[in-house]
Amino acid sequence: MAIIQPFRGWLPKPEHADEVACVPYDVINTEEAKELAEGKPNSYLHVIRPEIDLPDGTPFNDDKVYQKGAENLKKLLGSDLFLQDEKPAVYIYQMEVDSHTQTGVYTCASVQDYDNDVILKHELTRPDKEDDRTRHILTQEAHAEPVMLTFRDSEDISFQIEKITITQPPFIEHEGEGGVTHRIWKTFATAEMVKGFADVAKLYIADGHHRCKSASRVAEQLRKERNVFPGEAEFEYFPVVLFPMSQMKILPYNRVIKSVTKEKFNSIKKEYGLIPTDQKEPEQKGAVSIYFDETWWSMKLPAAASQKVSASLDVARLQDGFLNPVFGIENPRTDQNINFVGGIRGTKELEKLVDKGSYDLAISMYPTSIRELLDVSDQGELMPPKSTWFEPKIKSGLIVHTF
Repeated sequence: MAIIQPFRGWLPKPEHADEVACVPYDVINTEEAKELAEGKPNSYLHVIRPEIDLPDGTPFNDDKVYQKGAENLKKLLGSDLFLQDEKPAVYIYQMEVDSHTQTGVYTCASVQDYDNDVILKHELTRPDKEDDRTRHILTQEAHAEPVMLTFRDSEDISFQIEKITITQPPFIEHEGEGGVTHRIWKTFATAEMVKGFADVAKLYIADGHHRCKSASRVAEQLRKERNVFPGEAEFEYFPVVLFPMSQMKILPYNRVIKSVTKEKFNSIKKEYGLIPTDQKEPEQKGAVSIYFDETWWSMKLPAAASQKVSASLDVARLQDGFLNPVFGIENPRTDQNINFVGGIRGTKELEKLVDKGSYDLAISMYPTSIRELLDVSDQGELMPPKSTWFEPKIKSGLIVHTF
């Protein structure tokens, strides 16, 4: 049984959505955020990347960064750009690009559901990133960005969504990067949607593990400070967008290796049976395409290291049977010899990084499926880091949850 909580969202007035909306904090670095926010004083980047308004070199976890974020949010919500709904609402969020459309429910989920494994995880979180997000939430007294969750398709919920989207125009329609159209509807008749999710057994984190964990930590801390019971206060709930699993689109999360000599590559080619190929993206599960010295090669992945569901993933077979034994990469989260490139950047980005000498070798992956994500989560297992890249991305700044 999943709990959803309608809330009084802060939304930009429709005519201001374009100047406010921005990409999520975790898909860009500080330099990119500063460039995107140039000449845009109302961009939500000033809230989620407040270091761009401080002197260069300011550490990301400096007290001034969190204070600036809270100041920027207060200023933005207090301006004539935003309005807060007078009553709790449920919002419908739709993203459309080319032939792909996904439509979900933008609402709040319960921290208790996260703590009690109604909301299932598939990745470990890093304490330093938890600390950072937790401080942002506490200082701003807001969950500035939503988490992307998925669930097994429900005819009832689909009917409730369609009933809203076909009977009224969207409140906000925003044309974002990459040709993605973002639409938001809202309804104050929330009882049927709440009831529909009460029949959903499990929710699954697609994107936003650190935001979930940080929301849980915030609730735990504030319960003690304010002497309230679990579930009573608004900080017990955090914003999520719930998409049916059939609509989710996952791109591969590709890898690049920094140091590979020709001698080493020749040894790899012989040991792993690499074959020259014109296929820059593998056509099926169980294979990868490797780029080295201006040539693409096809490689069949080694067998799974165990019977675990997570071990059968291509990213796990690559890690266990190739990256670790060949390059000594035991922990890809911290090893400086490997980096990750989201599939949205394509194989041209891989070629660019290798050709200009930033890395010596690139690996193009076959995408993890949404079914694999659910299976791993249901078993209580964990995926290797950077296993999935969900696309399109939810825009930040279009709905804000405060407490």
